[in-house]
Amino acid sequence: MIVKLPFGKDKVELELPVGADLLESKATEYTPEYTEEELVQKALENPIGTSRVSELAKGKKNIVVITSDHTRPVPSKVTLPIYLKEIRKENPDCNITILIATGFHRPTTDEEMIDKFGKDLIENENFVIHMSQNDEDMEYLGKLPSGGDLLINKIATEADLLVSEGFIEPHFFAGFSGGRKSVLPGIASQRTVFANHCAKFIASDKSRTGNLDGNPIHKDMKFAAEQAKLAFILNVVIDADKKVIAAFAGDSVEAHEEGCQFVKDLSSIKSTEADIVITTNGGYPLDQNIYQSVKSMTAAEACAKEDGIIIEVSKCNDGHGGEGFYQTFKQAASPKDVEDEILKVKMEDTIADQWESQILARILSRHKVFFVADEGTKEILEDMHIEYSSSVEDAIKKAIEIKGKDAKIAVIPDGVSVIVNK
Repeated sequence: MIVKLPFGKDKVELELPVGADLLESKATEYTPEYTEEELVQKALENPIGTSRVSELAKGKKNIVVITSDHTRPVPSKVTLPIYLKEIRKENPDCNITILIATGFHRPTTDEEMIDKFGKDLIENENFVIHMSQNDEDMEYLGKLPSGGDLLINKIATEADLLVSEGFIEPHFFAGFSGGRKSVLPGIASQRTVFANHCAKFIASDKSRTGNLDGNPIHKDMKFAAEQAKLAFILNVVIDADKKVIAAFAGDSVEAHEEGCQFVKDLSSIKSTEADIVITTNGGYPLDQNIYQSVKSMTAAEACAKEDGIIIEVSKCNDGHGGEGFYQTFKQAASPKDVEDEILKVKMEDTIADQWESQILARILSRHKVFFVADEGTKEILEDMHIEYSSSVEDAIKKAIEIKGKDAKIAVIPDGVSVIVNK
């Protein structure tokens, strides 16, 4: 069998080794009854747990729509025009600001904005990019359940109506993306993000893919959305080709929960115990850097034996994705040293990208990782104690030399789309 692995905007072919396990979301087989546009429109016309957004927008002068940034494959060219039309249906003269939820990521470039939203939207709508480091742009909304300060962008707090769009997929420590994540970390201050992504929470066995129950990170995020008065969400579910296969709109909690259940039903796979696990970060835009690629490595981690080898196939043409993240590993003697030091850090002392470093260090401390990436990333990977491979075939050859010809192999074509159940 030939398996096509997403790699940037392309795909690389892999001949599945004899006896290998293929682990993938049922989304690959799911066929929606309607077109992408129809799914979005029907969701907006039949909201869950609240009135239509056109009704909520009546009489409102200042409406803010939170949307995702360049690192998220939300098909905004499809969703946003329909969403804006619905908002303006009963209030055509309202003032709408589209706030790009960068969280702690770098700002979205002009080129990336056009690629994501389309030239027409960029030229005719008011977009603002959230900058988490600018405390003067934030408003204090109290204390999070965790004890951290909740500060979010004033553009959102000053809105007469705050709504968001996004997508739902399994998330490696928040349980699922979407819903409340538009606020925290989406439009929160870096101080708030740091508190929420502290070492204690990341280490919790409740902060795992596909779990919201008792998840301390989710609890903070949900509280932040409530305090921000997030009144309505439009969240979609997408397939491997980034096409909408389902849409959920309405109350930020109820609509999100229904969407999460849909994703859970599609994405849950039974864990295996493999000597070698091959995975990807789902291609562009999620595999632009090493930072984001840690997500899919957690799916491989859940399927690998204690001393199993992980092969990550991720283009990473944008490099490491976070200077602090990169330097943490470059300056460390070993990944185990990174993990041990981070576990000592108190919530109030959390630093940039610490959470991603913590998870990557946990994986690298327990598994050898071969990383198939853009050639320009080779030196960066090696600085971070990760072995670069020029191709999937090269990585498999190296792994078999270590594990032997009878090694059990598992392939997860899209590691960010699955929930691994033990």
